[in-house]
Amino acid sequence: MSITPAPDKSISQKVFIKSFGCQMNVYDSERMTELLGAQGYSAVESAEAADLVILNTCHIREKAVDKVYSEVGKLREMKQERQQNGGDMTIAVAGCVAQAEGHEIVRRAKGVDLVFGPQTYHRLPALLQQRALTQKPVVETEFPSDDKFEGLGGASHRRPHGHGVAAFVTIQEGCDKFCSFCVVPYTRGAEFSRPVSQVVDETQKLVTAGVREVTLLGQNVNAYRGSGLSGAQATLAILIDALSKIDGLHRIRYMTSHPRDMGDDLIAAHATNAKLMPYLHLPVQAGSDRVLKAMNRGHTTQHYVDLIQRIRNVRPDIAISGDFIVGFPGESDADFEDTLNIVRGVGYAAAYSFKYSERPGTPAADRKDQVPEEVKNQRLYRLQALLTAQMQMFNTSCVGKVFPVLIEKPGRQAGQMIGRSPYLQSVHLDAPGSLVGQLVNVKILSSGSNSLAGELEIA
Repeated sequence: MSITPAPDKSISQKVFIKSFGCQMNVYDSERMTELLGAQGYSAVESAEAADLVILNTCHIREKAVDKVYSEVGKLREMKQERQQNGGDMTIAVAGCVAQAEGHEIVRRAKGVDLVFGPQTYHRLPALLQQRALTQKPVVETEFPSDDKFEGLGGASHRRPHGHGVAAFVTIQEGCDKFCSFCVVPYTRGAEFSRPVSQVVDETQKLVTAGVREVTLLGQNVNAYRGSGLSGAQATLAILIDALSKIDGLHRIRYMTSHPRDMGDDLIAAHATNAKLMPYLHLPVQAGSDRVLKAMNRGHTTQHYVDLIQRIRNVRPDIAISGDFIVGFPGESDADFEDTLNIVRGVGYAAAYSFKYSERPGTPAADRKDQVPEEVKNQRLYRLQALLTAQMQMFNTSCVGKVFPVLIEKPGRQAGQMIGRSPYLQSVHLDAPGSLVGQLVNVKILSSGSNSLAGELEIA
């Protein structure tokens, strides 16, 4: 295992990290900022003000690679101008595009100094030192997740201040499912779970610093199988139970889940654990069994629908969100109608929907029956119209109800505060700033397209 060099207190440099994609990338960026902070770097809000710029990239969406090269091109011009004036800039590409492209980034994008994947950012200080010593680009794309978390010392590197009242905690990385459209198994590696003790330690430090809600992150978070406090393997439900015993932690959420990993004990936890929020992000991707099989999802639509019903049986007030892909290769009009039908049948409080885009190296990218772009556009429009109507219907159904709302921050108007409902909705209300970090009962008065408005419920 590599050893992080001791902090050089003479360093007084600035770092800017731009995150793309999922919340796990946001979490990784925070950890990199904290790790570099221990080395003397201070975070700034723009590339123009930075000595070190890190692009923490995502490979999930269309044209991700092109976007990275475009960003690097802008940074290279900035770097060249700075060098002409006697200064310099270090450019690093991190994350999933870095993992997938590796040495190709250095070859194509002159001016890039570091390329490192999502499993090696714990070695960032050593990589920067290597770059400074050799004056050559450094590429590091190894996969050992356990080494990453051990190298980060669990929670010891995390400086929990500045997270507000809600924070993300990565508990699981990687994926063994190999959906035919997805690059995650190739960029994040095999499924790996952090020990319960490490997650509890990090969460406790966050709570001590004022965090009141944590969202547990993983590519397949409900596939969590970490070493438990007793030494035996622990499930996500066992981890949630351990975290719920932390005094001062009010709420626990988790994402993203896979239908194949929704165990009985996790379903039961939604009924028995008061700190586990009644909100579940459970992607189905498509409503056609034929398409699901081609996607290599490993479940049928009936399995998914039955699973939703089982969860609602134990927690009737739970809200469901999901992910959908339209225009997967070979998707027919009838297949797409099946997707609309499953949306109508389940009823979603929120959802994310996307057009299928080819990810090089994945099986689906090699198929010859790609759906025309105009057809994908039409299908996405219809699906999003239905999902938006369902989201608005769910928000409207909240009017008149009283929710425990976690107050997070001041609003834009004087005297206004913004909080979060159990269902992740933003709630606006008039309240004193002293309530930040507290759970208060709020009666919902009205709903908008993306938020709710309410008033404090006076006991």
